[in-house]
Amino acid sequence: MGFSRIEQVDGELEKPKLPIIPGHEIVGVVDKLGPGLDGVAVTVGQRVGIPWVGRTCGSCYYCREGAENLCDDPGFTGYQVDGGYAEYTVANAECCYPLPDMYSDVEVAPLLCAGLIGYRSLRKTGFKPNAEKKKHIGIYGFGAAAHIIAQVAIYEGHQVYAFTRPGDVEAQAFAIRLGATWAGDSFSLPPHVLDAAIIFAPVGALVPVALQAIRKGGIVVTGGIHMSPIPSFPYSSLWGERQVVSVANLTRQDSLEFLELAPKVPVKTETVTFPLERANEALKALREGRLVGAAVLVP
Repeated sequence: MGFSRIEQVDGELEKPKLPIIPGHEIVGVVDKLGPGLDGVAVTVGQRVGIPWVGRTCGSCYYCREGAENLCDDPGFTGYQVDGGYAEYTVANAECCYPLPDMYSDVEVAPLLCAGLIGYRSLRKTGFKPNAEKKKHIGIYGFGAAAHIIAQVAIYEGHQVYAFTRPGDVEAQAFAIRLGATWAGDSFSLPPHVLDAAIIFAPVGALVPVALQAIRKGGIVVTGGIHMSPIPSFPYSSLWGERQVVSVANLTRQDSLEFLELAPKVPVKTETVTFPLERANEALKALREGRLVGAAVLVP
């Protein structure tokens, strides 16, 4: 269960399909293939994952350029395409991905959105894996996406600084346990200037805070699909060739790369399971910040 579910319920995401079967980050077994799919990569009986991007048009400028995450006419799973809060779902074969065998269904589900958007956010910093010089990366909002991508960043040789809600000592301890160099409140400065900051919390006020924490030439990446208004800040906070950039959705290549990388780290997901009929309870726990890791609904 991702934070976008809250944003859907609150009406912060525009143009939903209504009525809708919600739910993305779906894990299931292929029961049938539609006509004309003889050459696709998925087969009947195969376990696959269905992420946030449920379809792309394939014909717009962005799709033709290999940037289908920016498609002009997309369909998002559980938002514009019926999702996984059901016994069966219908999915676009091109948006179904074989899953690593080492993970159970519950363990692998968070990789399909939290993991993928985290992966794209990390790559958006421009930092290369196993670079000769370690980078200092701040992560604001230490929830589902952060706890996954922190493991990847550390595996690739970077140092991670975790920022949580003020007073959330449980999340801070969780970050340290995963290997973070430091953990503290979101509105405090870290003990070392950052090369980059990734913001997963949908809190616009964190953008100027993160800009204060990064070095000249550094980058702030916003990883959500919705954020509260960003307050004004002095130009001096941005000056020095600092950058602010958003991440929008994901590409098929992102999915393939990350699902191949995750078992090598190996990424270990922290999950809290809820029966499907208690989905609203899970949503409430997510909204109130009472979860450590990711919520997963099970039938």
